[in-house]
Amino acid sequence: MNDVPNILWLEEIRKEDIASVGGKGASLGEMASIGLPVPPAFVVTAQAFRRFLVETGLDQKIFKVSENIDVENNAVLEKAADTIKALVVKAKMPAAIKEDIRASYKKMAQKDLIVAVRSSATAEDLPDASFAGQQETYLNIKGETALLAAVQNCWASLYGARAIYYRAKQGFEEHTVNIAVVVQQLVHSEKAGVMFTSHPISGEPLTIIEGSWGLGEAVVSGSVSPDHYVFDQRTESIVEVNLANKKVEIIPDGSHGTKLVPVDPARQDARVLPDEELSKLAMYGKIAENHYGVPQDVEWGIIAGTIYILQSRPITTIGKKEAKGMSGQGKEAKILLKGQGAAPGTASGKVVIIRDVKDTGAVKDGDILVTRMTNPDMVPAMRKVAAIVTDEGGMTCHAAIVSRELGTPAVVGTKTGTQQLKNGQVVTVDGEMGLVYEGAISSAAPAKAGAAPAAALGSAPIITATSVKVNVSIPEAAARAAATGADGVGLLRIEHLILGLNKTPGWFIANHKEEDFVKELYDGIKIVLDAFPGKTVWVRTLDAPTDEFRNMQGGESEPHEHNPMLGWRGIRRDLQSFDQFRLQVEAFKRLWKAGYENLGVMFPMVSHPDQFIRAKEMMAGWGVDVENVTLGIMIEIPASAIMIEDFLQAGIKFASFGTNDLIQYTIAIDRNNENVADMYNPQHPAVLALIHAAIQKCREYNVECSICGQAGSDPKMAVWLVEHGITSISANIDAIAKIREAVAKTEKRIILEAARNRDAQ
Repeated sequence: MNDVPNILWLEEIRKEDIASVGGKGASLGEMASIGLPVPPAFVVTAQAFRRFLVETGLDQKIFKVSENIDVENNAVLEKAADTIKALVVKAKMPAAIKEDIRASYKKMAQKDLIVAVRSSATAEDLPDASFAGQQETYLNIKGETALLAAVQNCWASLYGARAIYYRAKQGFEEHTVNIAVVVQQLVHSEKAGVMFTSHPISGEPLTIIEGSWGLGEAVVSGSVSPDHYVFDQRTESIVEVNLANKKVEIIPDGSHGTKLVPVDPARQDARVLPDEELSKLAMYGKIAENHYGVPQDVEWGIIAGTIYILQSRPITTIGKKEAKGMSGQGKEAKILLKGQGAAPGTASGKVVIIRDVKDTGAVKDGDILVTRMTNPDMVPAMRKVAAIVTDEGGMTCHAAIVSRELGTPAVVGTKTGTQQLKNGQVVTVDGEMGLVYEGAISSAAPAKAGAAPAAALGSAPIITATSVKVNVSIPEAAARAAATGADGVGLLRIEHLILGLNKTPGWFIANHKEEDFVKELYDGIKIVLDAFPGKTVWVRTLDAPTDEFRNMQGGESEPHEHNPMLGWRGIRRDLQSFDQFRLQVEAFKRLWKAGYENLGVMFPMVSHPDQFIRAKEMMAGWGVDVENVTLGIMIEIPASAIMIEDFLQAGIKFASFGTNDLIQYTIAIDRNNENVADMYNPQHPAVLALIHAAIQKCREYNVECSICGQAGSDPKMAVWLVEHGITSISANIDAIAKIREAVAKTEKRIILEAARNRDAQ
């Protein structure tokens, strides 16, 4: 591998060279070798990139930043990504690599040629891991200086937040991933688009071609609604032509970059592809599919009647949607929007556009909520809707997290959803494919909150000695959480039950609506308890910071705190707001009286045993038999970890680590502060020391010790926790399967090692 040169030309490249030229480069080489019309190109190899990292000393700097990124924490992820990208862009490219790129550019054309500079990561465009679109492409690049800068920017894009997230989720080791860069003669396409050589959902021999005016980025990015054509390979005929109103196109901008411009009115509704070009494109697609042996996602461009194949990658979605009901007329419905599939499932309904939380009163059951981005204040509306579409956001955003927990289909990052869709318009949302279709597709229906995650279906249960529990935020997620086979609920947050009312506890008290408040809590918690009969459900008392209350009715008098996360929240507020605490306790008391002995109550933000003792005394004063119910604490302040034995002696019956706060408070890092977020480290030695010591004390007192923070959803952390004797782990719904597997493997290894050591003696 070390003898691979800095540059490889397209004619030298085959699919076996993917480790050197990435998925995109290897695909272009293969397509050129079988005679498809691919524009001339050379590739700056992955080995050149690795030499760049080593010679500049960046490899160690990048490893240090990326070693312990919590990819589920958007602020931490974005900060780390920005830090690494800046390091790469500012580094000086080694002279040998720079000269090889210059020489190859001159060889391609004596005078400055306009090129496209495309990233080609070595982990993208693979049959089982398609990371298309994770790295950058730079179009309309002219001249050596601009080319060298574009190459370096492509290298930096390997460390974009979205790319890091996907690699982490696919199990790729960050320090082993390389990137190549394709430098290709730019086709100044008069029209361009995308072709699926077989139907991307059903796999039928139907070639789907979408095209528009200008460069293909307009279609790929979703900034234009393209023409939609279907070519039946069985009859070799065009079976569908849907023309769109193509209002914008992307064209080269002078000698550098591109720009989005209006399409002149005469072409907006004109057909982009005549029959002859459609048939020829379909033929090229079939050649590519036959060569690779799997259906392909192909990007193409046409200039003066000449077709060019610009990219090809495997389609990875075939067969995934049939189980979710996208069949019949839905297979060929017009696509209105493309975004990122954030929560699977399909649903149809009327669009309701929300531009401000004050507009959420217009949302009705079964609507399709469309907004720029959701926030906690919108949760009540999110509970009602059949699907969610946002302009902004990624897999870790609020809309994505809550939608997955609700089991509500969601498409995020559409960019133009609030502009393109209209109030009252009927659409169908495909939350797996990231698509919004025109009209109601008869087979689509709102996803059921009780639907089991795919990982929970059709597989034999894994039995572990360490309990694997699940975190739940909203009652609607209870059935999905239970379907994972979790051993109970290690954290039921009641903030959303209260925030969802859009009224503070103080409002209910002031307006003599205390019974309404208690009933809401009772009913919401009961749903979760009923989903987990005979299994423990730990309910955390209210832990809403003052800034969240301030936007609700009754929040007008909330104090303005410089840092609400360190302020009047958790048990410290409940002990001072007697009525607020009393109403929560009343709901718990009624549930215990109704026979829900599996209910445990967990106090957050405790820093001294006196707080736990005082809470018990107050509960006893309100008629709770505190010695015969299950009361515990969150360990999320270093003080509670250090004083754990005092808490055990005070009578706690369980403890659970809230790692999100414990990490911040232990190493003085605000993970939402972009200036220091890259220092947020879930496995900091001081944090691990606190957790280890607390686990050992709980074991000594035979008290269950658990974890319910984000770190509990990390398999690597789960392994460490099991090795250190934790009793239970509570993870997010979508992480249960991988955590249970990690726990089981670790337990087996520990048993096996113990047996081997015994035999050796």
